[in-house]
Amino acid sequence: MRRRDVLAGVLALAASPASARPPIRHHETPRDLLSPPFVDGDERDLTLADFEGRVVLLNIWATWCPPCREEMPTLDALQARLGGPDFHVLPLSIDRAGLEPVRRFYRETDIRNLDLYIAEDTRAMLALAVVGLPTTILIDRMGRELGRLAGPAEWNSPEAVAQISALIDERKQ
Repeated sequence: MRRRDVLAGVLALAASPASARPPIRHHETPRDLLSPPFVDGDERDLTLADFEGRVVLLNIWATWCPPCREEMPTLDALQARLGGPDFHVLPLSIDRAGLEPVRRFYRETDIRNLDLYIAEDTRAMLALAVVGLPTTILIDRMGRELGRLAGPAEWNSPEAVAQISALIDERKQ
């Protein structure tokens, strides 16, 4: 990329309001992604390969993390709006106490559209190169990382919905 192109991109980004930017900046090229083993709410063993063919928004979180707790309703709303055969929000909890705190949190906060998933904390954080919570990784249909965001976001915002809808629609064109 030429210096002039980089400068033009930076200026365009700076000129747009932060609220209008997509929550996840894409990498220049998709990256391979390791998957830790995890289980779902029925305690079935899974990996990210089980979701290939769909666009996935993988959110690594824990019930003891205040920013994670705040953003979970927005992830629930995003799943309700876009979830289906082409898109899935995968909230991967790293709670050490197992599935019960996650189930309790879902009941207390009226989370209705998100499935339950849990992984061993250290293993998941190392495999996914996570340094803080929440961390959200956008994954393409082939299981590659397109981009990531460290920190919370409003996942049901018009910008997030537009960004993810565009990825979902890529296959349909």
